[in-house]
Amino acid sequence: MVLFENSTLPVAIIGGGPVGLAAAAHLVKKGEEFILFEGGSSVGSSMLEWGHVRMFSPWQYNIDKAAKELLLQTGWELPNNDVIPTGRELVEEYLLPLSKLPALKDHITFNAKVVGIARKNIDKLKDAKRDRVPFQLYVEVGGDTKVYETKAVIDSSGTWKNPNPILSNGIWTNAERKLSDQIFYGIPNVLELESRYRNKSIMVIGSGHSAINALLDLARLKGIFPATKIHWVLRKVSVSDAYSGQEKDGLQARGELGIRLQQLVETKTVNIMTPFYVNGVSAKDGKIFVTGNLNGEEASIDGIDEIVVTTGFRPDTSFLQEVRLNLDSAVESVKALTPLIDPNIHSCGTVRPHGEEELRQPEKDFYIVGMKSY
Repeated sequence: MVLFENSTLPVAIIGGGPVGLAAAAHLVKKGEEFILFEGGSSVGSSMLEWGHVRMFSPWQYNIDKAAKELLLQTGWELPNNDVIPTGRELVEEYLLPLSKLPALKDHITFNAKVVGIARKNIDKLKDAKRDRVPFQLYVEVGGDTKVYETKAVIDSSGTWKNPNPILSNGIWTNAERKLSDQIFYGIPNVLELESRYRNKSIMVIGSGHSAINALLDLARLKGIFPATKIHWVLRKVSVSDAYSGQEKDGLQARGELGIRLQQLVETKTVNIMTPFYVNGVSAKDGKIFVTGNLNGEEASIDGIDEIVVTTGFRPDTSFLQEVRLNLDSAVESVKALTPLIDPNIHSCGTVRPHGEEELRQPEKDFYIVGMKSY
């Protein structure tokens, strides 16, 4: 990986989630110095925002081998392989103990936002000696911008902080931003936020597993507060397309979501609009007015109190403007992975095992990994 003179510089890791900490564990095993920048006040800070959600995959698929090896040396107790953790449990029982190991603890900087990356004294256009000078990371820490020099960069900052908007064409509007107090992006903790959603008219936009989780939680709330109204807007030709693998799913917990969703649909607990393409939102008498296209005809939905947007997330490359990248123009993933995750071909990613070669960027020793890579 390292070819230039100052090989004593550390490797920079951006993001303290499961992939960033796994990268740190592998660097420890290889005797490489590193520094990890986490934007939140804790490792797994983004995961804690959906900590109430139970994952699809059991513990055996969520623990990195190098991290496991380091933890077991300290007497850490391995969770039951077959148990499925919540996001919070994954952080508290795995990521936090890992981050507190002496080999990692002193190398992690919290509340650190990376705002720019460049080669030292060289802009993006220059080729001369580019591969032989260090990276410079501009990081906002404690109100100041500090510059760190590193020999390599692993960007595992994820996508959680950069959700997609409501509009089906992917455009953000001022109207949507002005309604931010009535819009939630992701999977809200519905029961914990009972006062926000009970007896309200709520619209869920999206057709993936995040949408299903939100719908199931809202249905539970409706069981307690029957005046709660649930509207589900999705772009599938048929709602059954959202049921996924059900009994045939390789992950049982994921398949069960589809089974429970079908039951929800058949009991008419949810008002379904599909295929519906949202083209506008606006405020109207304290509520939200939604316009769009339903089955090829103009349509509108009035009187919505709250919207839950589960239309996915996208990578933030704004701080990588001086880094030479090769990302797919449509999917915005690492180029080599595009055929495996293109939604025009796949309903859910079928990503084969991959490594350094597939994640390699034109900028030598710079890698985008984890969720942000695809």
